[in-house]
Amino acid sequence: MADSKMPAPKLKNESEVDTTLVRQLADILNDTSLTEIEVERGELRIRVAREITAAPVMQYAAAPAPMAAAAPVAAAPTPASMPSDPATIVAKAGEEVKSPMVGTAYLQASPEAPPFVQPGDKVKKGQTLLIVEAMKTMNPIQSPRDGVVAEVLVGDAQPVEFGEALVLLEA
Repeated sequence: MADSKMPAPKLKNESEVDTTLVRQLADILNDTSLTEIEVERGELRIRVAREITAAPVMQYAAAPAPMAAAAPVAAAPTPASMPSDPATIVAKAGEEVKSPMVGTAYLQASPEAPPFVQPGDKVKKGQTLLIVEAMKTMNPIQSPRDGVVAEVLVGDAQPVEFGEALVLLEA
């Protein structure tokens, strides 16, 4: 698999696509339960998605060049899915530590090792909370601040999406 830190391929024009990368992304979808994956390199953005009952759908688009004086645009909030049982709705107070990438979350360094953190553990800024594996690279997810782990929101070896909440920290 390609390393996500490798330089962007030099494209002769906007319509030229790195087909090897597209095939690798499609393979990741086939090997996991993910429904879509997206990679951005400079102005090139490749998104591979599949429907649950259909074969993978591959899309690509060249992102427009950013304007120098353009004001930042806030992303529209996406509605969270509501649990079917009202008794399970609980207000969660604290800071969510979110996944910076699509991958697989691991709660410990190896199957025999203890978890990095558990609910109730005090953590320091920079301490590893869990690992997200993406494209065969292990990426430690670190605590953004000192605090207490209120809840671990994902299971071990669970696929995670970009921006998905992984851990809830309290002050």
